[in-house]
Amino acid sequence: MDTLTLVPALPSEPDVQALLQTHHALMRSQSPADSCHVLDPLELSAAGAFVLAARRQGTILGIGALAPFASQQGELKSMHTAAAARGQGVGRAILEALIAKAKGDGLTHLWLETGSADAFAPARALYTNHGFALCAPFGTYTADPLSVFMTRTL
Repeated sequence: MDTLTLVPALPSEPDVQALLQTHHALMRSQSPADSCHVLDPLELSAAGAFVLAARRQGTILGIGALAPFASQQGELKSMHTAAAARGQGVGRAILEALIAKAKGDGLTHLWLETGSADAFAPARALYTNHGFALCAPFGTYTADPLSVFMTRTL
């Protein structure tokens, strides 16, 4: 299998933007607006997020972002693996690279919000396997039965 490359990307790059839009549409289709916290490419840029793209032979297979949250803290956003690449370790590679970036940037904590539905079980397992634990809503989030909140210390 060819090597997976992880590189910083801009939400405005055509293939990154397309995968972000796919992610946005999928999240919007699975949750009511009040419970959906996905950012579109413009909102991700406005949030000052660092975006990482996973590619194999030039084809984008996944994305993930690290957005500033509070002093020395960050929030994972827009974690998405293309349907054809699921189960190949793409999400794990992106998550590990974003954790390394956060540590390198001197962050002390990471936070995330994901869904509570069965469709999000693989994501929750991935986060748990990388040291994330359940927590209360953080920042501007509020308790919601459709959301799961997680955090980890770096």
